[in-house]
Amino acid sequence: MPFIKEILKHKSLSIVGMHKNTGKTECLNYILGRLPRTLKTAVTSIGVDGESVDQVFGTSKPEIFLNEGMFFCTSEKHYAARRLVSEICEINPFRTSLGRTVTAKVIYSGTVLLSGPSSTAELDQWMSGLGKFGIGLTIVDGALSRMSSASPAVSESMILTTGAALSSNLQTLISKTEFAVELIRLKECSQDEKTVLKNLESGIWTVDYENVPHKLEAKSSFVANDLSADEIKKAKTVYVTGALTDSFLKKIRLCSGKTKIVVRDFTRCFITPYEYRAFILAGGKIEVLRRTDLLAICVNPVSPSGFSFNSDMLSSELGSRVGLPVYDLRKC
Repeated sequence: MPFIKEILKHKSLSIVGMHKNTGKTECLNYILGRLPRTLKTAVTSIGVDGESVDQVFGTSKPEIFLNEGMFFCTSEKHYAARRLVSEICEINPFRTSLGRTVTAKVIYSGTVLLSGPSSTAELDQWMSGLGKFGIGLTIVDGALSRMSSASPAVSESMILTTGAALSSNLQTLISKTEFAVELIRLKECSQDEKTVLKNLESGIWTVDYENVPHKLEAKSSFVANDLSADEIKKAKTVYVTGALTDSFLKKIRLCSGKTKIVVRDFTRCFITPYEYRAFILAGGKIEVLRRTDLLAICVNPVSPSGFSFNSDMLSSELGSRVGLPVYDLRKC
């Protein structure tokens, strides 16, 4: 089956949607239904996933189906509403707006709503604690369009879903997806830089040529005007712990074109292709502390409003642009 063998080479996987209704849950069910039954698998979501009806369009959606022996993490509220038989393995030490999160094992298969850890630190903590259950693969359900403090980039590998719901213009859809792929593939910084940067929790930092970090007065990249041109010019690296914005990229480019910027992961990049390319052309670099291996792209050629693309054309054109296998799972 497409990309299943590639998934089995990794300990963790995230399924990330470019937009709602791009086939993320269908992709998740496709994978869950084809994994070896002998592989202990755990699943969670960084938002709420598995609703049977789209809250915006009122259209039906696939529910998340879990087989016997699988583990899952969800909120107390959604655990109570599950339509499967399970046993609680652990009450996790973190909460969501829907209550505490519960890790459970499926006894008799069925459907469930997933609403798991709400921050990257909590997601990391949950994944790290799965060793005691003998979990061989952890799957995280996420979305680029979702405003969440939990990042799907904590996983080793990723499947990206896109489709007609993102844009009704084929070239716009392909361009947006291509840029997302470019950000996902940003180079990971060196181990020496990780050692210096990984424990810096907030704000904007510069690292000098002696590998010493210095915290800047600017609290975030949203206040780029507070940056000192002299500080930027003296820096070997600029580290942004939060979001990376267009205005910040432009300010850095104008201060010193060949500066290297490091962000935690690709989900922190809230930048446009124009400013990104201008920064790169000026000699700048953007790297990440944590990079995930993008395995494939899945497409949903039909939008919830009924508009659709030719599936073969969409898959072929997108695949040639990004250099990755592209699948319409309904045709696999």
